[in-house]
Amino acid sequence: MAVRRLAAEQPESFAFTAENLAWAKKVIDRYPAGRQASAVIPLLWRAQEQNEGWVSEPAIRYIAEMLGMPHIRVLEVATFYTMFQLQPVGKKAHIQVCGTTPCQLRGAEDLIRVCKSKIAAHAHELSADGNFSWEEVECLGACVNAPMVQIFKDTYEDLTPESLEKLIDDISAGREVTPGPQINRRFGAPEGGPTSLTDIADDTQGVLPVPHVVDGAEKASHAFAGPSINGGGKDFNGVPDSAEVSVARVRAEVAARKAAEAAAKNEG
Repeated sequence: MAVRRLAAEQPESFAFTAENLAWAKKVIDRYPAGRQASAVIPLLWRAQEQNEGWVSEPAIRYIAEMLGMPHIRVLEVATFYTMFQLQPVGKKAHIQVCGTTPCQLRGAEDLIRVCKSKIAAHAHELSADGNFSWEEVECLGACVNAPMVQIFKDTYEDLTPESLEKLIDDISAGREVTPGPQINRRFGAPEGGPTSLTDIADDTQGVLPVPHVVDGAEKASHAFAGPSINGGGKDFNGVPDSAEVSVARVRAEVAARKAAEAAAKNEG
């Protein structure tokens, strides 16, 4: 891993807003006396969100004092985990391009060329208008949907150079963008539709409620508040709702019925 250093230019100070300070105190109270240091990662993350996507040196000192930790210990955490940005990032989007093997084989280098062309020639550089930045990162966990990028908390998958260019243009223009696969595909399902349990899929067509990903407004307790491209707090955190549970239940009932019918037929 490359050496990670703090930005050369730093703000004079940092302090949590009243809302974030109240939140931070609740997080710290979760831990026994003397164990407040366990809250260092969530506090750094909230500081990054408040500070337009990056962690400043004053923020590191502020959190160290809040947790009673040596400054160097908080600095070690911030520089170790690449989820923490140590210099300013694009105001509208910081694009993290996965460059690990599956994405590399599926065209990650082409996506990087798009970033170099439309944003800046080098990683971590701001675009001319300050709205965009990019970097190459290791695996982001969506290998089946390679190649992909992550922008703040959302992932955009099954990309081509053309679809990434359009994504950047849409964000720049303030148009709403949809996270997830950028082709006609549901999450990590096969591109052409189901390849297994197709009889169950056929039996349940038209009788199941359509599942959907719960947004942040419905499940706010599952996610931090943070940068959002579209506004409105949508988080796309994958928490199943009642419709998703209903799908699983009906499919299980169909499978059980088919198994019982097959057993009865064999006995007969």
